[in-house]
Amino acid sequence: MARLIAALSGGVDSAVAAARTVDAGHEVTAIHLALTRNPATFRTGSRGCCSLEDANDAGRVAAHLGIPFYIWDLSKEFEEEVLQDFLAEYSCGRTPNPCLRCNEKIKFAAVCDRALALGFDGVVTGHYAQLKTRDDGVVELHRSLDQAKDQSYVLGVLTQTQLQHCLFPLGGSLKEEVRREAHERGIRVADKPDSYDICFIPEGDTAEYLHEKLGYAHGEIQDEDGTVLGHHQGIFTYTIGQRKGLGLGVPAADGNPRYVLRLDPVENRVIVGPREHLQVHSLHGINPLWCDNPPNHPFQATVQLRAHATEVPALITIQSDGISITLEFPSYGIAPGQAAVIYKGTQVIGSATIDSTQ
Repeated sequence: MARLIAALSGGVDSAVAAARTVDAGHEVTAIHLALTRNPATFRTGSRGCCSLEDANDAGRVAAHLGIPFYIWDLSKEFEEEVLQDFLAEYSCGRTPNPCLRCNEKIKFAAVCDRALALGFDGVVTGHYAQLKTRDDGVVELHRSLDQAKDQSYVLGVLTQTQLQHCLFPLGGSLKEEVRREAHERGIRVADKPDSYDICFIPEGDTAEYLHEKLGYAHGEIQDEDGTVLGHHQGIFTYTIGQRKGLGLGVPAADGNPRYVLRLDPVENRVIVGPREHLQVHSLHGINPLWCDNPPNHPFQATVQLRAHATEVPALITIQSDGISITLEFPSYGIAPGQAAVIYKGTQVIGSATIDSTQ
């Protein structure tokens, strides 16, 4: 029997994960993370999380399971590690993934560190991913059985030390099975909608949030020859590969759509052009994080370059300043700031932040 912290979001997945852990005979204590000092009273449908409604739902789940419940205030850490990073990345023309950042710095680093310091053995969450322990004791991170719900991409920032103290009880289940089990257990949040989009932007309007935080920085939208086609109110409201919402009144000479090709924070320009100029054949990643022992030689793998994107076969070369990824065939619209997560079959090997593309 282990002493475990169950992180309850207030949703169905974490509730069933905690229930299964209790059934397995472990000593479970539930916690809910307060990530903002001014939480909304209610969620907006499926948008957002961390509302007072979520905290109350988490408390009711813990009471239903008969386990202790606490709220951990990590709002300061969330502000410093996630929100400030999100704004800094966008302001310099990059496209961050705050969910990976939150997993790396808050949900697993900060929570796991606190749990271990308090004498617990590990942390249980409702993430859809699988863990497999090898004979040599290394814990492998794998995709979940439910491919539609798989969350291994956003967990690719976890280190071997963290994986040694994680439990993902839902990794071998389908979402429909989890909801059915919640009904059978009498858990009130069995039909609660899943959260999506960025949790701290509950209305889903990222551009408006960035304007509120970063203001307005008017500049030009140009084609690759430097011809001015329009104007923008901040490069941080655009992302590479974007087609809609460019507001260009002048059609392209060939009549085809234009896409955002580059963001130039120095000159405050958005560069647009044809889709074929979005092709990426190789990229450089920084700050690599390894779920398993990293190979010391170039190796073949597959790489997922965006959430929900299809994996691409690639050659991975570890360098002194990060990793080089050479793609077997080109990908489109890959933006610096996003994560490149490396797979061997279903296993996550590691990840890196995309710094540049070619």
